[in-house]
Amino acid sequence: MPLPLDDVGKLVELLAESGVGEIRVRQGELEITVKAKPEAAPVAVSAEPRVHAAEAAVPDAQVLETQAEVPSTNGLHAVRSPVVGTFYRAPAPGEGPYVEVGDKVRAGQTLCIVEAMKLMNEIPSDVSGEVVEILAENSGGVEYDQPLFHIRPEA
Repeated sequence: MPLPLDDVGKLVELLAESGVGEIRVRQGELEITVKAKPEAAPVAVSAEPRVHAAEAAVPDAQVLETQAEVPSTNGLHAVRSPVVGTFYRAPAPGEGPYVEVGDKVRAGQTLCIVEAMKLMNEIPSDVSGEVVEILAENSGGVEYDQPLFHIRPEA
């Protein structure tokens, strides 16, 4: 599948306009990361789905190598942020959190919200098990693919 250069250009423009440090987009087997860069570089393009790097260096931004899934540690499963945004433990201010450490959760259950570009994205658990650790700070910023929770999967 060829690298969608028009889409990469739109991501570079969005990155420059938004002031965020990094944007990552995944569609099927293709993952594109655009990261702010302090200096301009010559344009170079190469594309392969998922396995190899998809790189395009342009002024103020660079598409970085795709990343493989990071394995869980100590038998714990990491639930990761699918977007760059602000982490919220509760559905609204003044309400109780979706989950606490020690809670049993099922696959598909909402664990938190990550607000990105004024959209509230509910983040579900992708496994059933026990919440062992909450890794992000309420109302704090999170990066794409940052671990938010550690869950001990059911046996």
